[in-house]
Amino acid sequence: MSFTFQEQETISLLKQLVEIPSPSGFTKEIMDFMENILKDLQVSYIRTNKGALIATIKGENDDKHRLLTAHTDTLGAMVKEVKASGRLKLTMVGGFNWNAVEGEYCTIHTASGKKIRGTILMHQTSVHVYRNASDLKRDEQNIEVRVDEKVTTADGTLALGIEVGDFVSFDPRFEQTDTGFIKSRHLDDKASTALLLQLIKSIQENAITLPHTTHFYISNNEEIGYGGNSNIPDQTVEYLAVDMGAIGDGQTSDEYTVSICAKDSSGPYHYELTRQLVELAKKESIDYKLDVYPYYGSDASAAIRAGYDVKHALFGPGIESSHAYERTHVDSLKNTAQLLYAYVNTNIL
Repeated sequence: MSFTFQEQETISLLKQLVEIPSPSGFTKEIMDFMENILKDLQVSYIRTNKGALIATIKGENDDKHRLLTAHTDTLGAMVKEVKASGRLKLTMVGGFNWNAVEGEYCTIHTASGKKIRGTILMHQTSVHVYRNASDLKRDEQNIEVRVDEKVTTADGTLALGIEVGDFVSFDPRFEQTDTGFIKSRHLDDKASTALLLQLIKSIQENAITLPHTTHFYISNNEEIGYGGNSNIPDQTVEYLAVDMGAIGDGQTSDEYTVSICAKDSSGPYHYELTRQLVELAKKESIDYKLDVYPYYGSDASAAIRAGYDVKHALFGPGIESSHAYERTHVDSLKNTAQLLYAYVNTNIL
């Protein structure tokens, strides 16, 4: 059976995913959402103690398994301090630059379930008051949240139910352009998550028999370093992380192809498996780029560090301006989806 990319269905699902707040550590809502999708698809799955989901589709060969993973947790923040002014100091969840969220709208999620809106700003924002506003460092000391409530004291903010440790999520601002671009925060890695869910849907609805039993691991702690390094079935031979390709100076990755990673900060990925993916892309006329990401780690590399004896590889859609206001193109989603479909329908070497 030939592969057909369901473009608008995939993009619609991606929009739903990015609009559900899920900073690392605050992922129950989105994992519940995806659990319901797996139930609707009637695929077998488990939920781990850490809250991840592992769906399993049995294949012809049940001795050698594959595992594919994508992560649904995102960057975000937590309340570090309620300031005397009633505004909030933040601490990062995940790794990003403060200037990447300066001026962004956000939501403070209180322990009681209340959602309070705010804006992330420099304390010294007004150029009419602070002469050196443009020169000051964007860091935890100067960045704060202006709360959208009538509060001017710490007691006033605390009375709203806001307290230290509350999660803060950033507005995604999802937009699909007429030229095929998708702009949003949190395309890392919800673009890949949408593609995995769509792959499962295609397998189930078309009654495709895979050559090997295949696990689909939706992790929820990747941005803090340990998302997919537990509960890996013993029969797993190949471990594929589906995650973004990073774009910038010196990189080959772009927004239109599938990015195959040869090496990241953890070291080289499994050479033979990586070459297999490259040859598969060539055979299927899938547009791809090989790349090296110097400041990057994945769930696959976390699994290797945890001591799992697996062949590991990484590919995914190219994402521009990673860990900021990100962008990709539908062509990159399509090429990634094609390589995913081709990969799961091949035999393990």
